[in-house]
Amino acid sequence: MLYYFATHFEVFWRSVGLWKFVNVFRYETFRTSMAVLTAFMLTMFIGPLIVRLLLRLKIGSSVDFDQAKINEIYAAKGSTPTMGGVIIIIAIALATVIWADIENFYIYLGLLTVVWLGVLGFVDDYLKLVVKSRHGLKSWEKILFQIGLAVILGAFVWTYGKDAIQLPPTVDFPQAGQAMPLSLPFWKHPIALSLGAFMCVSILVIAGTSNAVNLADGMDGLASGSMALVALVFMMVAYVAGRPDYSSYLLFPTVPEAGELAIYCGAVLGAVLGFLWFNCHPARVFMGDTGSLPLGGAIGFVAMVTRQEVMLFIVGGVFVMEALSVIIQVTYFRASHGKRIFLMTPIHHHFQLKGWTETQTVVRFWLIGAMCAALALATLKLR
Repeated sequence: MLYYFATHFEVFWRSVGLWKFVNVFRYETFRTSMAVLTAFMLTMFIGPLIVRLLLRLKIGSSVDFDQAKINEIYAAKGSTPTMGGVIIIIAIALATVIWADIENFYIYLGLLTVVWLGVLGFVDDYLKLVVKSRHGLKSWEKILFQIGLAVILGAFVWTYGKDAIQLPPTVDFPQAGQAMPLSLPFWKHPIALSLGAFMCVSILVIAGTSNAVNLADGMDGLASGSMALVALVFMMVAYVAGRPDYSSYLLFPTVPEAGELAIYCGAVLGAVLGFLWFNCHPARVFMGDTGSLPLGGAIGFVAMVTRQEVMLFIVGGVFVMEALSVIIQVTYFRASHGKRIFLMTPIHHHFQLKGWTETQTVVRFWLIGAMCAALALATLKLR
């Protein structure tokens, strides 16, 4: 919004002698920094209000695990309100609208992602915690809506971005304009994706990341702290992707107008850091599906636009680890007729049953996330 007023009324600002002050709103670096601060401050302001409202409505957490010891550990958290993801959604949306270019196509899609998955998560939480007539949405219902969003995003990104993406001259990609490039870590030549393959990747990324973050939302500060690291990395990736000079130097695709997504990622970063203020141990509120689904989807969308879907699996190593632990456990349980590899999944509960305290588990997972982020950043240059 501020970018719009700065650029569309330049003549007026110059006429009144204020252009030297307003001019700063044109720069993505400044607006990204301000989006982080704005989202953080919004979260700090509205957080206590929403927490009190959730407490008044008695929207407590649903503590029901198939493990007596974990149920005993989490028994005290039954009164802690959830659906706190509403705080995150409001902060992301407002900070993005204030600081990003509201005429940018990718900003529209980014906000659609947050709102779509936020509503999906809200309905799921509402059914579980308020109506209590069913255990939330069925898995196939959530997947159906996630696939629907992924198809919409994929169709628009393919149509809008396929012809606009530019690759450095030293990169071998003979199908430019006919296929979508998929960047690979440690290799400078991208893979060509047909429309069908690109749609499959889009569905995997949007559905996979949103559900993986949801699985990690099981301990105080685990999902929000880990997401802060992922958002920070993709904030830098989006900025570089929008700069032909930087992206050409690092040998990955230049995506015109994608630089505005750095502001969007900045809003995500500020929102999760602000939420962590209330979500750190002992948590005053949990994000629930209302927050975890849109957070995962938002970063998955940025990875789609910047053509860094594979990097996302490195940056989000903690979330990948959580999701894989569930997949491995379920597969082995069915194949072995009741045997388990882990004591409990998602894997953070396995370590909890091994004797780690909740704080130890969360901090150690944050450290793993930081190392994954460092490795992902290293791949930008090692090609």
